[in-house]
Amino acid sequence: MDQPREKEQLLALKVMRLTKPSLATNIPIYSESRDIAGELFDKASETDLTVVPGIEHFALSELLTLPQNFGNIFLGEMFSSYISVHNDSSQECKDIVVKADLQTSSQRLTLSTGGTDTAKELGPDQSIDDIIHHEVKELGTHILVCAVSYTTVQGEKMYFRKFFKFQVLKPLDVKTKFYTSEKDLHEQGSDDVYLEAQIQNITPGPIYMEKVALEPSSFFTAAELNTPKNTSCLNKLSMSYLNAMDTHQYLYCLTPKPDVLANNKQLKGVTNIGKLDIVWRMNIGEKGRLQTSALQRMAPGYGDVRVTVDSIPDIVEIEKPFNVTFKVANCCERMMDLVLDLKNSNKHALYWCGISGRQLGKLGPGENIQLNLTMLATTTGLQTINGLWLTDSFLKRTYEHDDLAQIFVYYEGVE
Repeated sequence: MDQPREKEQLLALKVMRLTKPSLATNIPIYSESRDIAGELFDKASETDLTVVPGIEHFALSELLTLPQNFGNIFLGEMFSSYISVHNDSSQECKDIVVKADLQTSSQRLTLSTGGTDTAKELGPDQSIDDIIHHEVKELGTHILVCAVSYTTVQGEKMYFRKFFKFQVLKPLDVKTKFYTSEKDLHEQGSDDVYLEAQIQNITPGPIYMEKVALEPSSFFTAAELNTPKNTSCLNKLSMSYLNAMDTHQYLYCLTPKPDVLANNKQLKGVTNIGKLDIVWRMNIGEKGRLQTSALQRMAPGYGDVRVTVDSIPDIVEIEKPFNVTFKVANCCERMMDLVLDLKNSNKHALYWCGISGRQLGKLGPGENIQLNLTMLATTTGLQTINGLWLTDSFLKRTYEHDDLAQIFVYYEGVE
């Protein structure tokens, strides 16, 4: 049995992506006057519209060309499309409704169009035109679904749809690294976090980085460390350009706010650092914007007891005593009764001088004490301080602290 043929539609739907034009290019051909071609190629270039007078061998032209294909759409860019519904018939149509939806892998979005109003009449050779805009926020396959419904003069309701599929590509590759400043636990401005962001251009052409900013979370204040003060404006401009597959590094310093620093519990565990806000432009000025998800950083764990160096000489002379000041902080939530043990070893070049096993007393949660200790170096070169042990008398638990600091040891007899 033959299937009934679908009725021919009276209206036609045209969809075109709106993009900016690009500079026309030409392929310059070189030849010397003694070659067989002689000046033939040079004369031919004079009649080429894409050649700029005076710089005939330059590949870029001063003319603009319209895009010949759909082109690439990158995450964070604005997708603009021109939708036209044209009456190809000799009849009048009415009650026209044009709807445009964007289907992604996770959601379906309704895009507003001027053709959504009903009770419109469309005569022969007339059209309804509209432009839709949408900021692309998802990667992967996108399907633009355009649906048109109308009523003929005979009162028959007609309906048809068209689908337009396109891919959204990733424009930038962003990698982050965190570095923590080691200072006193209760010193204001300490425990700074340094964020290094590596941004790579993975588009096929160059881009201009208009803005790379860090929006810190409520725990921190941020300072940008990217542009030296003595850098000229020209150097700043060149630092903002990224060729294809090039990478720029950006550095930020995050300082805990005083109220957060006073409450050390908020800095423990996973800490929300903030978000990176990136704005760039393509070669003809097309704008794109990306904002990363919340950057999470695992705060360094100090255990129950934290030992930091408060003061230490830069260099010391061999076999002469020198002083080092340490700070011991109770990072747990219980009272501790600490005993100091100084462990000397033949493997080490620095030896402790003083009484080992002395009582430091009780130390409450969040409290700290200073230790003024004396050491002696027996070997020249860069040496490491090891062997500071602390024992909690309450739990009979010992905390061993090695690699506390490094110090350079020299011999005065060598000039």
